[in-house]
Amino acid sequence: MLTYTLNMYQTAGIAMLLFVLGRFLTDRIDFLKRCCIPAPVVGGLIFAIVHLGLYMAGVLALSFDENVKNYFMTLFFTSVGYTACFRLLKKGGKKVFTFLAIAIVMVILQDLISSLLAVVFQWDPRLGLCTGSIPMVGGHGTAGSYGDTMEKMGIAGSQVLAMASATFGLVAGSLMGGPTARSIIVRRGLTSTENEAEIEEMDGQSSAEKAKAERMDIDSFTNAFILLAVASGIGTILTAAFNNIHITVFGRDIQFTFPTYIGAMVIAAIIRNFCDAKRIVLPAKAIDMWGNVSLSIFLAIALMSLKLWELASLAGPMVVMLAAQVVLMFFFARFVVFNAMGRDYEAAVMTSAFCGFGMGATPNAMANMQAITKRHGPAPQAFFIVPLVGSLFIDFFNGIIITIFLNVLPLIFG
Repeated sequence: MLTYTLNMYQTAGIAMLLFVLGRFLTDRIDFLKRCCIPAPVVGGLIFAIVHLGLYMAGVLALSFDENVKNYFMTLFFTSVGYTACFRLLKKGGKKVFTFLAIAIVMVILQDLISSLLAVVFQWDPRLGLCTGSIPMVGGHGTAGSYGDTMEKMGIAGSQVLAMASATFGLVAGSLMGGPTARSIIVRRGLTSTENEAEIEEMDGQSSAEKAKAERMDIDSFTNAFILLAVASGIGTILTAAFNNIHITVFGRDIQFTFPTYIGAMVIAAIIRNFCDAKRIVLPAKAIDMWGNVSLSIFLAIALMSLKLWELASLAGPMVVMLAAQVVLMFFFARFVVFNAMGRDYEAAVMTSAFCGFGMGATPNAMANMQAITKRHGPAPQAFFIVPLVGSLFIDFFNGIIITIFLNVLPLIFG
């Protein structure tokens, strides 16, 4: 068999071609568009499947440069850190904190179920997390990051399992969100009573500040990249400091392991909230654009690098574990989210969103809500609360919870 390692330029070049292929297909295949499957995921999976065929036929085995992937992964999560505006969290009121608390409970339950099922199947319990909140709440970005981290920890198959689970979650979250909310609305006769204008000024920015934040010119793009590069650079130092933390539990010395991007997210959040306090307007739209570009490059490389042949021995248990996540999500969204968020129309819309971002990503949640509100009327509170929690804050708590599980599970089951 011919083996070949692609350098960073070749890796990035192929990744971009696969992104173009994925975008071409998602623009033309309604199912992919409806389920919000990212273009680099589509292109990367196609490449991974072709690579699987060549590998199984004994023709070709490829490996890829990891530096490009890791750099853009860190840039993406740094951009997420810059969205963590705690002033907005406070302005959102009680319902924002309630929704965030519910999401945190869901993350813990996903990881508990996945790790316990892993023990049942005689896996390393940490490998089970690759069907828990890593791919479900975290999506492909977190799956690619933690999958790679866990591979380096010696947990074989974690990368491919996490990515496969994330893809399943995107589809499942999209398919179950709408029907779940519609059944509640129809059964209870719920209707929209809100005006879209009621939430418009909750961000507290003036029109001049909004215009400056949304400006898209060369200065904005340059400043945005400077902010990302500086925060990610300082963040690596902070992550290294985190990874040197030792604690003693029951007489055993534990060293925590954090993914590379955690420090960058923390530094970016500190910069963002310092600037908010000083009324310094950051180029928010340009930062978001850089984040989206970085995510696309990272996902394309992560998906095309998958060694799908490693999934064969994990396929049976994976099906059971993902089915358990679907059942958990249905009952949790239907009975916990709806009741906790007020048992009204807004709560029903947030139930559909919870299925989307709890098993896939925030774009799936937004798509689910748009489908509901297009038919049943506006839900402005839901459209404020869901992206605030799903895009800004849950990644922080998910990362902390995953890290705790990764470090505690060996103590319990080791």
